Order: sequence, then structure tokens, then C-alpha cells
Amino acid sequence: MPKQKLNVAMIGTGFIAKAHSNAFRQVAHFFDVPYELGLKVVCGRNRAKLESAAAQWGWGEVSTDWQAVVARPDIDVVDVAVPNVLHAPIAIAAAKAGKMVWCEKPLATSLQEAEGMAEATRQVPNLVWFNYRRIPAVVFAKRLIEEGRLGQTFHYRATYLNQSGNDPSKAGTWRYRRSEAGLGAAGDLLTHSIDSALYLNGPIAELTAMTHTFVPGRDVDDATYFLARYANGSVGTFEATRYGVGCRNRHAFEINGSKGMLRFNLEQMNQLELFDAAETPNQQGVRNITVTGPDHPYSENFWKPGHIIGYEHTFIATL
Repeated sequence: MPKQKLNVAMIGTGFIAKAHSNAFRQVAHFFDVPYELGLKVVCGRNRAKLESAAAQWGWGEVSTDWQAVVARPDIDVVDVAVPNVLHAPIAIAAAKAGKMVWCEKPLATSLQEAEGMAEATRQVPNLVWFNYRRIPAVVFAKRLIEEGRLGQTFHYRATYLNQSGNDPSKAGTWRYRRSEAGLGAAGDLLTHSIDSALYLNGPIAELTAMTHTFVPGRDVDDATYFLARYANGSVGTFEATRYGVGCRNRHAFEINGSKGMLRFNLEQMNQLELFDAAETPNQQGVRNITVTGPDHPYSENFWKPGHIIGYEHTFIATL
């Protein structure tokens, strides 16, 4: 039986747009999805980049006018993959036009923008691309928590360490300008850590935070820290920095409970560490589990047990 076709318009042609394009192409190869995605039009400011992206990923058309694209009656989905300051205007316009909205993180550059986007998209299908909660090891961690393997949670520690700020060639890019990014490490990195924490440990009841900028004159944060108290009675620490020299992309968490511990590091994304305090003391130790099956999240969708997956698969699973 033929599937309903959804025509997608993607706004953006940068790094993350490649990950989205690949997911659109691949999702039906791994999951039984109810729709066929049509890569109708890719939109951006640089026509040469647009033509290259269209040729590489099979987009049917290119455009430099996102307002016109969003208003088109033949578009069903608007995928927002642009600098942060444009998320709200594009998403709100798309929602008002009745389109599905798929938006990159961070959702917005302010609480006011985020609330406006949430209200505008209330009546249309929508998602935010928090792809790290679809990593099999992270989903497996949630399963173990829900099974009671950690018991009462005491601590949730989160770090996102990245060294991109120490590269002078990055300083002039949009992520380091408030006018386009809105936020620095807080928006780029910390949002992932917060989403993972909410997914695994529940709501945050209260927090206290600080930010720091290492480069004089820069108008976004280079590093952000906060202490948190959760609704479940546990406490947590968060650190996100673009000056974590020695770490390329270390999105990590450790959860300590009365019955055990879980630890994850994106730089070894197929691995999950587990400590079981119920074992006899002379046998206790941290186990390193390769979460590629059998009976692991998405192990029936991707490869056979022992065959690792990569960054791109997290976007496929999110979709």
C-alpha cells in the first residue's frame, strides 16, 4: 500500500543540515515509518552552497527566500537548521502556515521566543532535534533506571567538554556572535546536557548558575556551570565549555544511586558503564556494556550485535 508523501523544506545548508538530509534519506531503510519523505526544496543564502547541497543529497529545488518556501502549499514539513536567532521567526511562520515543524536545538535564544514557538506549534506535529536521547546506550540507561537498578538517585553529574573555543579560526563564526547565536556554550552544548538530564532524572526544581567568557569583548558565554536540585530529591552539577582542551565532543553523565551507578561518554557512544552495588563486595566493579544488542534499544533496526553505530544514526532514530 502506497505511503502518504510528506514534502520537506529544509532551511539551512551547514553541518547540521547534512545530518538532517542523511536522516531523511535513510530513515525508511531502518524503520517502518508511515510516510514517504520527499526532499522538495533546500533554502539558504548562498546559492553555490545550495546547488552543492541539492546535488549531494537529492533535493529537488533550491531557494534563497525562506518566507516564500514556508508559504508554499506543496510543503508539508519545514525543517529549521539555521543559526539560532532565526529559529523562532521561521518556526512560528511555518506553524501559522499549518506545516509540521522540526527545529534544531537550542529551541530559541530567549524564554519569550521559546514560549511563542511552543504556543504557535501547539496544533501542528513538531520536534526539537535532541538526538542524543536516541543513542542506544542512553535509552538503555533509561530502561535500567526505570527497572530500579539504581535505586534512589543521589547524584546526577553532567559535563559537555569541547575544545572548539581554543581554535582561533572559529572565533569569527556565527556561534560566537550573540546577534546570530543568542547564547554561547549554554545554547550550543548545555542544552544537550539538560535534555539528557530531564530524560533520565526528571524535572529540575531549582538551580543556581554562573557563566564565564575567556575572550575579552566576546558577547556570548564560553563556559557555563550550574548546581541543581531535582524534584526526585537528588542533586546535580552541570558544566559546559568550549575550552575543554583535550576533549573533542565529550557529552557525558554519571548517575549515582543507592543500588548502583551509570556512566556515559559520547566519545565512546556505543558503551555504557554500570556498577551494581548488589553484587558481593569482592566481586563489585564497573562493567562496560557494549550497547549494540541483543535486546538493546534499536538493535533490531540497525546492525547485528557487536557492530557499532555512529553519530548519523542518532538523527535517523530521532526522526
